Amino acid sequence: MPSQLGMFDRFDDAVPAPAGLDRLTEPVARAVDGWSGPVPADRILYVDTDPAIADTADFVAHYGQELLAQSANCVVVAAKRAGETSFAACLVPSYGRVDVNGAVRRRLGARKASFAPMETAVAATGMEYGGITPIGLPADWPLLVDPAVTEMPYVLVGSGRRRGKLLVPGAAFAQLPSAEVLPGLTLTS
Repeated sequence: MPSQLGMFDRFDDAVPAPAGLDRLTEPVARAVDGWSGPVPADRILYVDTDPAIADTADFVAHYGQELLAQSANCVVVAAKRAGETSFAACLVPSYGRVDVNGAVRRRLGARKASFAPMETAVAATGMEYGGITPIGLPADWPLLVDPAVTEMPYVLVGSGRRRGKLLVPGAAFAQLPSAEVLPGLTLTS
């Protein structure tokens, strides 16, 4: 594992994501397999974790509270305008929450924005609820990324499944298709 991971040494089973494609959902595996850009794909790591503790609060209680500052959550948002619904994903540090009714609604030009229903998010992404990740999202969706995420050396995010997480250099999120770094995306109070 890269030395920058330090605290992530606690994971017993960590492999470069390209070597663990069989552990990922199909859209995530396809995105990792076709990866290109300034951050090499082999710097994305897959770590095996217990699916029973996939939710952020349970995960950091088990693996260490300090991981909260090195983790990000990817949420799917439904935006409505003129009777049409469109989707976007938002990636924010786990210690905050997405400003859906402010920054997201304004950026998407929507009359109304809200978290997409679980069934909709799962069906549209091909990923499991509690494991949705920005890697492998539908190509036509905007991906709004908080700048704090891109500044983290490594970020712990979902792997597409509840079992396992990805450790991704923060800068890689800005290179994803349809990614836009959006200041003000995260509310922290």
